[in-house]
Amino acid sequence: EKLPNPGQRTRAELFFQQLDELKVIKRAAQKAMVAESKRHPAYRVLSTVAELGPVRIAQIIPTVETPWRFRTKRPFWNYSGLAVVTRSTADHEFENGRVRKRQKQVIQTRGLNPDYNRRLKSIFKGAAMHASHCGAYREYYEGLLKTGMREEMARLAVARKLSATVLAVWKSG
Repeated sequence: EKLPNPGQRTRAELFFQQLDELKVIKRAAQKAMVAESKRHPAYRVLSTVAELGPVRIAQIIPTVETPWRFRTKRPFWNYSGLAVVTRSTADHEFENGRVRKRQKQVIQTRGLNPDYNRRLKSIFKGAAMHASHCGAYREYYEGLLKTGMREEMARLAVARKLSATVLAVWKSG
């Protein structure tokens, strides 16, 4: 009603109809995905992890495939995009027309791994967001905040803890 042009109004109505239909299709796809994942032996094991619902478990199983790909939690964090990496482009300098390694250490840039599986990062960050406010990891999150850690870093720590728990539970059965 707020759109002045009837053509705009018609297009908006059609987009909302399309959105309503996509919501129905999304629900049906989620039900099918969860039903298929329940047939996998890892589903029962992963369902014991707090903060993981059936949809997240159904997304983790085909993405990770097998936990034995990762020897420890650190490569799993790297694959999930939760690993902190240090990068430096100033390790060498030119002196007298020759390249040589710097003697003085340059401050290096730190950040999360840029090469990661987007779906896994989304799963763990979403679960950590919920867990840090009303879930099983709330006390851990609040303890990190009390130590002076920034909120986003505390949520990252919760996501790491959650992903390490998933890997350990899945491996141990």
